[in-house]
Amino acid sequence: MNLRECCIYPDWPAPTNVKSLQSTRHGGVSLAPYETFNLGTHVADVPRAVAHNRQLLSPLMPSEPVWLEQVHGTRVANADAANCVEKADASIARQRGSVCVVMTADCLPVLLCDEDGTVVGAAHAGWKGLLAGVIESTVKEMGVAPHKLMAWLGPAISQQHFEVGSEVREGFIAHQAQAAEAFIAHGNAGKYLADIYLLANQRLNALGITRVSGGGRCTYAEADTFFSYRRDNVTGRMGTFIWLE
Repeated sequence: MNLRECCIYPDWPAPTNVKSLQSTRHGGVSLAPYETFNLGTHVADVPRAVAHNRQLLSPLMPSEPVWLEQVHGTRVANADAANCVEKADASIARQRGSVCVVMTADCLPVLLCDEDGTVVGAAHAGWKGLLAGVIESTVKEMGVAPHKLMAWLGPAISQQHFEVGSEVREGFIAHQAQAAEAFIAHGNAGKYLADIYLLANQRLNALGITRVSGGGRCTYAEADTFFSYRRDNVTGRMGTFIWLE
C-alpha cells in the first residue's frame, strides 16, 4: 500500500509554504499488534521495522523529522537546532526544511503556524500535557502574536471513549472555569467522559487563537485507521508532522 495515499493531509487555511502530514496505521511493514506503520521506538516493536517505516517517510518530507522522547510535559524543542532525541512534548521550527513531529495513539496532536508562514510548531497534548500548559508553552516559544496563529487538531480519542477521574476534571476547572463544559459524569462516582478537543479549543481561544481546524476523528472508534492505546494497550504510534517548505 502506497504510504502517500495512506496519510491524512490537514485541511486548514495555512500558508502555501506550510506543509503538514498525519500518518495512519497503514503503509508500513510492522507486524501485529503494530500493523503496519508504527513510528514509535518505545513500544516493543521490532527496531528494524520501525527504522524501515521511518525511512519510508523520506520521499514525503525534506529532512529527517526531529523525533522527541515524549514525557507528557511542556518542554518545547527547537527543531532547527536539535541534533539528538530530546525529552520534550513539542517542537517549533523557523528554518525551511526542519520537520517537527509528535507521536500519538489517543493523545491529541496539535499543529500550529502563523499566517505569514514564518514559524511552525507541533505539540503532544494528552490530558497531562494539556493541563500543564503544553499548548501555551509552544505558542510562547513561537514568538508570534497569538491572533496571527492558527491551529489544526489531529486525530485523538473522542469524548465517548475517554473516561477520566474527578481529579482530572477538577484540575482543568481550577485553571479555567469553562472547562466544566468538557466533562460528562459517567458510570461510577467520580468518573467522567472528557472532551479533549473542546479542552484544547478552550486553551487556544483563551490565548487568542480562534482559527482552529480539525478535531473530528476518534482514534479509539476508528480501529481500521488509527492506533489507540486505550483500545488495544499494546499498539503502535502515529506521527503528526509540520514544516516550512
